[in-house]
Amino acid sequence: MNFDIAMHVASDVFSNSFADARRKFVEMSGASRAYPSAAAGPDGESLFTDVAYFGSEHAKNLLVLVSGTHGVEGYCGSAAQLAFLKGGFREQLHSSTAVIVIHALNSYGFAWDRRVTAEGIDLNRNFIDFSESLPVNRGYEELAENLVPKDITEEGERRADAAIEAYRAAHGDLSFQQARVGGQYARPGGLFYGGTEPSEARRILESIAADYGIFSRERVVIVDYHTGLGRYGYGELQCEQTAGIDGYERAMKIFGPSVTSPCLGTSSSVMIPGTQDAFWERSLGDRHTYVALEFGTYPSGRILRDDHWLYMYRTNEVNLELGRRIRSATRHHFYPQALDWKEMVVWRSHQVHRQAIQALAFGRG
Repeated sequence: MNFDIAMHVASDVFSNSFADARRKFVEMSGASRAYPSAAAGPDGESLFTDVAYFGSEHAKNLLVLVSGTHGVEGYCGSAAQLAFLKGGFREQLHSSTAVIVIHALNSYGFAWDRRVTAEGIDLNRNFIDFSESLPVNRGYEELAENLVPKDITEEGERRADAAIEAYRAAHGDLSFQQARVGGQYARPGGLFYGGTEPSEARRILESIAADYGIFSRERVVIVDYHTGLGRYGYGELQCEQTAGIDGYERAMKIFGPSVTSPCLGTSSSVMIPGTQDAFWERSLGDRHTYVALEFGTYPSGRILRDDHWLYMYRTNEVNLELGRRIRSATRHHFYPQALDWKEMVVWRSHQVHRQAIQALAFGRG
């Protein structure tokens, strides 16, 4: 992919709304099935997760491309999927390999510019086994009222930030990050809430897996697009703790030494329960290789605090001026508008797609 092509693709595949992204995807992919959400968009519009399948129905190897696990991050994921469609990969598939493209898994979050689902659940904490005891995050419990303070006056923010800094000083930065983002199952509406039952978006993924016979395949590679962590524009290939070192080593064989793992301390993410990888690990074991392709944006600041504060304490204003301002800030944080960032997404996505297709066709990983 040369420079001129990258610029052209970058200007063409990114969208300004969920509706625009969905229209482009359906038109370009000829999506074969739509899974409706019970939620509606900001203007009352219907929301869908769309699926396109390429290759032989009986292909033993499968590449799964997932966008919108964290709703608003779907602007990037959708663009990466459209770049895949434009890259000619589907026309060059080996007979043993097929591709399934899952667009806007969390369509509510995409449409409303939120990371969470309509239930207020972080989908990437929701894939735990709910027949077992829920994970306990004592650090989050200690910090909860300060991570999303009800009082966001200057004085209220100062008190909350002081309490957080005191916790960080006492326990260390890694413990603080684990407490903040490691997932919690006791505070609905709070940060990184994993829920108490499977969310609608999780059930949609389970239905897609069953409808397309994913669990019968011999080898499955999953690329799940995310944004927000790491250096601006860089696409980090993150493994998750569920598949452990074995999953990391499988990913290394496919994508090379740029792969990271929280188990080794090389990832910009900490260890978290209930990620999408847990779903694939339970269902496929060592027949799967999962990576989150995470593109860095900006320092997080108060973006998520404001989003959760809005939906916890000002629900009547989510579609008024205050809500639109907060939602716009969230969107621009997870979806930078700069052309250089878009070009970086296109370049790295093209590389990852090529590596995955070649590995499946030639038996690597």
